Amino acid sequence: MPEFHFTDIESILPFIAVGFLAQLIDGALGMAFGLINSTLLVSVLGVPPALASASVHAVETFTTAASGASHVWHRNVDWKLFRRLVIPGMIGGFLGAYVLSNIDAGVAKPFVMAYLAAIGLYLLYRAWRGAIEVKSPRVVAPLGLVGGFLDAAGGGGWGPVVTSNLLVQGSAPRHTIGTVNTSEFFLTTTVSIAFITQIGFAAFTLATLGLLIGGLVAAPLGGLLAKRVPTRPLMAMVGTLLTLTSAFTIWQALNK
Repeated sequence: MPEFHFTDIESILPFIAVGFLAQLIDGALGMAFGLINSTLLVSVLGVPPALASASVHAVETFTTAASGASHVWHRNVDWKLFRRLVIPGMIGGFLGAYVLSNIDAGVAKPFVMAYLAAIGLYLLYRAWRGAIEVKSPRVVAPLGLVGGFLDAAGGGGWGPVVTSNLLVQGSAPRHTIGTVNTSEFFLTTTVSIAFITQIGFAAFTLATLGLLIGGLVAAPLGGLLAKRVPTRPLMAMVGTLLTLTSAFTIWQALNK
């Protein structure tokens, strides 16, 4: 793994910018912080997947705390849904961290991304179609388990998997995004602890500092954006982001 030596402020500014943008998107739409930063660390800097995932989750422990607090403040959290989601998510995250630390779990990633791209297109269709019926989602605990596992094993995925599937089931976009972001704090804390037990503190380099600074600055803004943007545009933005990021990940996998 390359060593990172930041000797002046200019060298850390790109990481601050990426962390800010990724957290702003994640806080407003309920996804993308892990995917954007893991892609940067693995594809651009050549960091091994397990170390990249551990590093991103360490940063997310702080950014999700700030983002979750923002969503709680703006009353974007459905606490009943939160209770059904958080424990399975933590269990799945711990299992995913163990798997990624010991075997290659990247084989299934293109298939997961293809599924998420299809979900993104469906959300775009629902937003374009017009009236959106809001109802209580039925499949929550299994979704949290799978989402937590894929998030840790794939370096990101809690938001894309959980947010998108809850929206498909009819959950209100604003409260879905707020609840998923708030529960993510407990997931990322669990995953970070799991990675420390498996690979130690090797992943926590200075490269994560810029991501942390940018993420913490942007985190309070996500709750406000999710509260202010109407339901249909919010669902359309989630669908667009999910489709584009999934398609890009598939393209990367096919061109290795």
